[in-house]
Amino acid sequence: MKGSVALDRKSGTNTLGRALDILFALSEANGTLSVSEIAEKVSIPESSTYRFLQTLEKNGIVERRGKNQIGLGLRILDLARSLNQQIHRELLSLALPIMIDLMESTKETSLLFVRTGNDAVCIQHVKGRGLIQFVIENGRRLPLHQGASGKSILAFENEKTIEQVVANSTTDRNRSELIDSLKAVREQGFACTEGEYDPDVFAIGAPVLDSHGLVVASLSIAGPLFRGTKERIPEMIHSVMESSKHLSNLLGGE
Repeated sequence: MKGSVALDRKSGTNTLGRALDILFALSEANGTLSVSEIAEKVSIPESSTYRFLQTLEKNGIVERRGKNQIGLGLRILDLARSLNQQIHRELLSLALPIMIDLMESTKETSLLFVRTGNDAVCIQHVKGRGLIQFVIENGRRLPLHQGASGKSILAFENEKTIEQVVANSTTDRNRSELIDSLKAVREQGFACTEGEYDPDVFAIGAPVLDSHGLVVASLSIAGPLFRGTKERIPEMIHSVMESSKHLSNLLGGE
């Protein structure tokens, strides 16, 4: 009896693992795949793949699009949006005290950005203390390849994402320059820009990493260019990096 229960559990685990493999394959495809393509990617027979897909389709997790083409269904997208909202709520609650401290130490506006497609979106900000300050509203989108907030996310994304953003966002002449700047950001652990997105603004950003070492956001400051002096920049870089590391630690990252 015990052996039968153990066997059932093992079978259930294997089934779940195969189903997840199929979902990951479809997600990485960034579109649709045929049954044979899915079977090849997850290394199981087409007959087994077809059975898995039938179950997933009944639950709205995958859907058929055209002849023999399979894509992620609306149910999985709803689940992804729900998970994303939960992550953002947790991120915001942990980040706000750190952002306030960062603003107090630098006197500049502190910002929390996350990636959406080829954009970086501001999900929280704390206004600086200066009479002249950088102002941005929550929900504002900025190009992922411009400015410290976006670059400190993009530089820590996977190679496929970086290649896609670079290819879609720049001319041939500027691609190598952008790639070099992203490599520098990854090596030094922060991005520092002057007048890159707005000619009158400087910004310093650093990545926020989760327990798997994946970038989930960027923590940055921004202010008027005349306050981004050579004397102040090193101290502000230190403050931004320490704050981003603190937030990463709270999320389980190193």
